[in-house]
Amino acid sequence: MAATTESSNAGAGSKRKHLGIPEAVFVEDVEAFMKLPGNDTADAVLRKLDEQYQKYKFMELNLAQKKLRLRSQIPQIKQTLEILRHMQKKKETTDPMETRFLLADNLYCKALVPPTDKVCLWLGANVMLEYDIDEAQALLEKNLATATRNLDSLEEDLDFLRDQFTTTEVNMARVYNWDVKRRNKDNPSKSSDKS
Repeated sequence: MAATTESSNAGAGSKRKHLGIPEAVFVEDVEAFMKLPGNDTADAVLRKLDEQYQKYKFMELNLAQKKLRLRSQIPQIKQTLEILRHMQKKKETTDPMETRFLLADNLYCKALVPPTDKVCLWLGANVMLEYDIDEAQALLEKNLATATRNLDSLEEDLDFLRDQFTTTEVNMARVYNWDVKRRNKDNPSKSSDKS
């Protein structure tokens, strides 16, 4: 009894861990599975399994898009942190910092920036805020850690999703094969005609 409770708790924890992705349950005994309520015909069960499979595909597409966004976001954050570290070194001097601003695609403008302890960061949704360099650096380091952690979590979720694909495909094959055997048993004349 205790082992059953522990395994069900572990299953519940893994469902929360993987962004609410439902776990595909492996059908061990197809005969018993087909006798469950709602599993009237093999075609109906195969449709349900195919629908579940398509949902997994949709989830995979969404997770892959999130992964691409994070993969492009992390280098941008790192680059901004490098610039902030450079500005931090320059803020104690009186020498202006020479830089280039991107005006348009492949069009840059040279500028001399006097030492400063303030920077403006784009937060998204057309919002920019001014920060002290130390505050900006702390914010970006926190964002980098969060983005890295989210990327690792997405990788785990994608691995979990691939396992669900495999389980669902195997279940579909098992139900289909069960149905073929059942039909051959019900209609032995077709199997004798073939031999």
